[in-house]
Amino acid sequence: MKVEKLIEIIGADFYTGVPDSQLKALCNYLMNTYGIDPQHHIIAANEGNCAALAAGYHLATGKVPVVYMQNSGEGNIINPVASLLNDKVYAIPTVFVVGWRGQPGTHDEPQHIYQGEVTVKLLEDMDIAPFVITKDTADEEVADAMAKFREILATGKDVAFVIGKGALSYDGKVTYKNDNTMVREDIIRHIVAASGSDPIVSTTGKASRELFEIREANGQGHQFDFLTVGSMGHSSSIALGVALQKPEQRIWCVDGDGAVLMHMGAMAVLGANAPENLIHVVINNGAHETVGGMPTVAAKIDLVSIAKACGYPYAVSVDSFEALDSELEAAKNRNALSLIEVKCSIGARDDLGRPTTTAIENKRNFMNYLKTL
Repeated sequence: MKVEKLIEIIGADFYTGVPDSQLKALCNYLMNTYGIDPQHHIIAANEGNCAALAAGYHLATGKVPVVYMQNSGEGNIINPVASLLNDKVYAIPTVFVVGWRGQPGTHDEPQHIYQGEVTVKLLEDMDIAPFVITKDTADEEVADAMAKFREILATGKDVAFVIGKGALSYDGKVTYKNDNTMVREDIIRHIVAASGSDPIVSTTGKASRELFEIREANGQGHQFDFLTVGSMGHSSSIALGVALQKPEQRIWCVDGDGAVLMHMGAMAVLGANAPENLIHVVINNGAHETVGGMPTVAAKIDLVSIAKACGYPYAVSVDSFEALDSELEAAKNRNALSLIEVKCSIGARDDLGRPTTTAIENKRNFMNYLKTL
């Protein structure tokens, strides 16, 4: 169905979410219609953040908000849904729009398979009434579902439209770009050159895909890298867990701005532990680029000052390859927790592939390599 029709049927005027490629039509519509507008549309740090923002909107207006997200974000909403929105607590009605990655019967990446299997069940377990929209669902069916949803919402309960692959369309175009010149794949290529045979933990999305292909192009094995294909926002914590158990071995984390924002509390834990063997590289393009390019707030915040305030002994921002190479070499010899923010452009090559090894193979190879260190 056309996304404009879904918007009309829902009838809300406040949307907050975390972008998803399955919801690209909705995200692009919202950006074209509102941009980032505190009265109508906010891209939040994580899905729980969205649920709380939605609650605040309802408290101030009495209206029903909409929270959009990929189904991987269901885990982040369990707490606020169960202890804030639920009708046994504050009874705050909310419409969720959930992109159904890993929908049974459709091909998807390994990190989405189990999540896809439990998507609807998780919603039902949270007492969120679901309605699935596929590419074959008629507009009238969605309108009928929304009529029933209004009765549910009136009781202080929550509802969800679960969006299958190809279910929404939008003819409008949005171009996402910034003024940075450094390309992420080239940035990662420089990190690989500097890190040598050190282990790398890389973040969710295209960064891990690019790291995999760089190893292939270099004729290297993949045992050096743990590719965090799911659990967005947690790669730095994974790297911390490795670094604390391998104190004599330098560990690198290749992170992204959207991931850092999603669970920024991890930086405080990193700073408090301050492992001398961990180098945290945050590639910041101010965008959720892997799922379409919608903006994050990271372009407007000072990650270096945040890192220092969290206890990182050293933090710096670079916007050229000359500065990047210099800081990578300095970090290798510093023996102190270091953060290097790298200002990055938005975009990736069209023929970027995906890892050809399974997640289990990646884990085993990485663990076996760590045993040798």
